[in-house]
Amino acid sequence: MAKDDDADQTSEEGAVETSLEEFLQRRERKASGRGEESDDEEALLEAMEEREGRGAESLTVKVVPEQPDEFTCRRCFLVKHRSQLKDRRKMLCLDCA
Repeated sequence: MAKDDDADQTSEEGAVETSLEEFLQRRERKASGRGEESDDEEALLEAMEEREGRGAESLTVKVVPEQPDEFTCRRCFLVKHRSQLKDRRKMLCLDCA
């Protein structure tokens, strides 16, 4: 019976070793996959920086101060025309009143 016990033990150890090897291979594949993703991100960042350096269009917005015929709603904080004013005392627009 000692031989059967030894045989069972070695087959279990083999299974454990195989599983460990498979685990390490999977782990290595995942790590190499992540490395490729970070390389892609770096390439994208470099391309964006290069595009900016070539004088790509930049988005600029001219901010205009509130006009005399406009008000800012105190609930939604949107600037609206005076015709949208519902409650003059609370300074609320038609949507918020």
